[in-house]
Amino acid sequence: MGKSKLSAKSLLNEISYKKHLKNKKTVIINDLKICKEDFRIENLDNLESENSYKTKKDKEKIKGKNQIKKDFGFENLKKLLDNTASCQISDALNKITKRSGVLNGIKSINGKTAYGRVITVESSSDDWGTSLLGIDAAKKGNIIFIKTNGTSSAVWGELTSSCSEKKGINGTVIWGAVRDINFVSEYKYPVFARETIPNAGNALGLGKINIPIKISENPEIIIKNGDFIFGDKSGVVHVPQELFSEVMIKTLEIKINETNIISEIEKGKPLSQIVGLKK
Repeated sequence: MGKSKLSAKSLLNEISYKKHLKNKKTVIINDLKICKEDFRIENLDNLESENSYKTKKDKEKIKGKNQIKKDFGFENLKKLLDNTASCQISDALNKITKRSGVLNGIKSINGKTAYGRVITVESSSDDWGTSLLGIDAAKKGNIIFIKTNGTSSAVWGELTSSCSEKKGINGTVIWGAVRDINFVSEYKYPVFARETIPNAGNALGLGKINIPIKISENPEIIIKNGDFIFGDKSGVVHVPQELFSEVMIKTLEIKINETNIISEIEKGKPLSQIVGLKK
């Protein structure tokens, strides 16, 4: 995601394309109509085909102009996600559920940003073979989420990152440890983990994939196959798939509000006054 990011207002103007809104359910943000259907989590499934296009010309040749129009919702959702951050998504989820969605302790290994629907993997820390099963099951555009029972051994490293990048998977988030940091920290494939460690276990393949995974008791966090994960330099946020659309719309509202606040700050107005802080 090396492109320069759109401003919040430019993003809003692009998303509120009038012809696209005809006969669609809409929501008003900053006096502009936004199509609710654009923010369905099912639109992310188009990442699989999107990642297979090498050029715009290739995309038009493969899909045809009619299909491209049908994917307008996907394009709008992608614009929002490419121009937002984990902080804004966490704020949005918190406003809706009073929970941050943050996967505490997981940090970016190489500073990359990644997002997508989740495929879940659970294994012991000495079984990196189950990680390979997750890679085999994942589709282009997915995020692999791996939970291990500890951090005594790594379940991810150079070979798994290389294989996943080649397949078009968007990134890997590990509730456990990763190794080969000299490679992973410089490589283009996004990796997030709780710990780094030099050693690995064995390719046993005795764990499970595509199952609900509980990672926290208080607050309870259960990550299910098909949920959404967004990770960047600030951390990793999990959004249940049933809340995705509402959270994305709220994220856009937050981006617009932050832009308005910055505008007031530049005019010399104190932040405490802008946010209505009472002494």
